[in-house]
Amino acid sequence: MGYARPIGGTVPDSTARVARRIFRKGHPYLQLRDQLGPIFQDASLRNLFDHRGQPGLSPGLLALVTALQYAEGLSDRQAADAVRSRIDWKYCLGLELDDEGFDYSVLSEFRSRLVQQRAQLQLLELLLGRLEEVQLLNGSHSQRTDSTHVLSAVRNLNRLELVGETLRHALEVLAVAYPDWLVAFLPLDWFDRYGERFEDYRLPRQETERQALALTIGQDGQALLVALAQGLPEALALPALQVLQVVWEQQYSPRQGQLVWRSPDELPAAQEGRQSPFDLDARWSVKRRTKWSGYKVHLTECCGQEGPRLITDVRATPATTPDGTQTQLVQEALVQRGLTPQRQLADRAYPDAQTLVHSAELGIDLVSPVAADTNWQARQKSGYDLSRFQIDWASQQVTCPQGQKSVQWNPSHDSYDNEVIHVKFAAAACRSCPARAQCTRGQGARSLKLRPQAQHEAMVQARLRQTSPDFWAAYRPRAGVEATMSQGVRSFELRRSRYRGLDKTQLHCVLVAVAINLTRAAAWLAGDRPAGTRRTHLQALRPVASP
Repeated sequence: MGYARPIGGTVPDSTARVARRIFRKGHPYLQLRDQLGPIFQDASLRNLFDHRGQPGLSPGLLALVTALQYAEGLSDRQAADAVRSRIDWKYCLGLELDDEGFDYSVLSEFRSRLVQQRAQLQLLELLLGRLEEVQLLNGSHSQRTDSTHVLSAVRNLNRLELVGETLRHALEVLAVAYPDWLVAFLPLDWFDRYGERFEDYRLPRQETERQALALTIGQDGQALLVALAQGLPEALALPALQVLQVVWEQQYSPRQGQLVWRSPDELPAAQEGRQSPFDLDARWSVKRRTKWSGYKVHLTECCGQEGPRLITDVRATPATTPDGTQTQLVQEALVQRGLTPQRQLADRAYPDAQTLVHSAELGIDLVSPVAADTNWQARQKSGYDLSRFQIDWASQQVTCPQGQKSVQWNPSHDSYDNEVIHVKFAAAACRSCPARAQCTRGQGARSLKLRPQAQHEAMVQARLRQTSPDFWAAYRPRAGVEATMSQGVRSFELRRSRYRGLDKTQLHCVLVAVAINLTRAAAWLAGDRPAGTRRTHLQALRPVASP
């Protein structure tokens, strides 16, 4: 399939002449075009468009426009206007001076194609490939990974607002899809109750009145679901009605034939609870003093190399997803892109026994603090913690510090489906042991929970390693990823999703990463280098004042 105005390798002479006269001292976009060329090739994005039909706009052109749009924080209308009116954009895009551009709606359609075909990471991968070709990217040395929270593009709702908005949204959808049925069913008082958006300032102040309203909404929603099941069952397949059923199951419980407003203790876990009828993937989470509804994004970037600090992987998850579940996924993505780092720096949330083993298998040195042994025996330095026991993996037996041997070795799985081994000693030997106070506080025998050999030994080695000053010296560059988070938040709206849903939020975060990489590549080509840590005037005097 051909494309209208395909992206080319050379800039038109008229555009180049005017741009160089206007930007006599240079411009980042001109340098990007001169050094990187078109960046996104049409052939690489051919999978996004059908091979049949009339020629469409160049996908490489749309990809670069989208990247520049995010780099400057522009709306679709503003980006389309920039294509028509700005010389620096025309030069970077390789367009003629009289090119009239395109309608702004094309950009939304292009993003939709990326989401629909699960190709959110494609633009980042293409950009990284081009930067690697011009030797601006070398991910084989060190990379660092961290996460930050991303707010969903919906307002936070309390429980009463949630059930009211969920039912109101369902009625709005039915009013469009099945208006005749809804008019015949709808009680008159529902027009007043659900005609406007539920907002807390309009709701009752007294707790008893709020409880009564919650029960009324619950009964109304249940009556609607029953009526639909009897008279219009196909409507229950609508997403808004499916959300209504889920929210009612989570917020109400049937007791003796009536709905009851659940107490806080009866609500589902945060990873299952719906926070809004308009964004089904957003989750409520708390991290230290930060509380938010939405997502988390995990960024991995190069560090410790001669070159710009480029983001090599982006991964958005619901806010309740633990960081440790993403470690292996990040590493496998880097390996697939040919960017396997010798060393990966991450904070304490990312490693566990399994990821340490997996990292070693991939040839990646995962430099990260690991969780300490929290058993009381380990906290009391004189206690018999796990490190004091000798494990014979071949014979499946453990010897305690007093020379007693275990009598049980039972492999199983824990509540997180991890492989574990339960080891137990003889009760009679433990009761008569002179060191019992150092070993166990229970009435019975001492028991241990081990991980498989490779994982156990990896964790033991990691805990020993982090006691060395050399480890903390190697780990210190991890803190630099905070600068990337800050740049993403302050300049590119990383922490606030533009869209609803996990797939679109992933695209938002990827486009922010593409914009950051373009910005950093342009700065590097212009001769700007990352500044070191700033020192105060007082700190600068230290070598002089020291004896």
